[in-house]
Amino acid sequence: MLTFPSCKINLGLRITEKRSDGFHNLQSCFYPVSWGDVLEIIPADKFSFSSSGLLIPGDLQGNLCVRAYSLLKADVDLPPVQMHLHKLVPIGAGLGGGSADAAFVLRSLNEQFGLGLSVSQLEDYARQLGSDCAFFIQNRPLYCVEKGDVFSEIPLDLTGYHIVLVYPNLAISTAEAYAGVRPRQPEISLSEQLQMPIDSWRDTVHNDFEDSLFPRYPVLAQIKQQLYEAGAVYASMSGSGSTVYGIFNTPIVTPNQFSAYRVWKGEL
Repeated sequence: MLTFPSCKINLGLRITEKRSDGFHNLQSCFYPVSWGDVLEIIPADKFSFSSSGLLIPGDLQGNLCVRAYSLLKADVDLPPVQMHLHKLVPIGAGLGGGSADAAFVLRSLNEQFGLGLSVSQLEDYARQLGSDCAFFIQNRPLYCVEKGDVFSEIPLDLTGYHIVLVYPNLAISTAEAYAGVRPRQPEISLSEQLQMPIDSWRDTVHNDFEDSLFPRYPVLAQIKQQLYEAGAVYASMSGSGSTVYGIFNTPIVTPNQFSAYRVWKGEL
């Protein structure tokens, strides 16, 4: 089975409080974007995992795809498979690429071998792999709270808008990003702000990670400003960085300043 795990952007990201378990509660809207990896899973005599494309750090047992297979196999009778991931989405980019890969492993195994697991069950497995993973089970716009793994509906549709993702060849770890945040409760919930016209988001819809990461990595603020200068109706850093995106009414020619970066353009 061949699938194409897509990434996501965060439309706003408010860090509201630190939890007793060491994680943070947040408010965000996760929105899927078509930039993705390529995942193939086929039956085999013994389990194997291989990858191509971008280098995936860490050992085999720590790989999210391998962990997803092992997690499911501990509860259901799964045959061995040969799994290959062609990695295209940058790592440490705030796009949830690794989380998407893990979630798509769960989805693919469930479909390929007729396991009959519900969306809710798949989300419960995904939550054990990472805070972003559960979102990619449904892989549609959702309002996310708590660790980013509790969802509710949000009437938000950006169909027809165009997006440019700019990855400045800079990986930011989640630990580094969270080390600089100062949790606070917003006066107006992010869900209310996102109901306003997109033209108003520039002044209201904020990613709290920008407050500490932009001074540390000035290139991120520079890219955001350049996207606005290119005509973006809204621009922001995604997740805990370092990808910065711009949303446009029409397709654009990418500014020359981005020629040294990894850029993806598409339609939402």
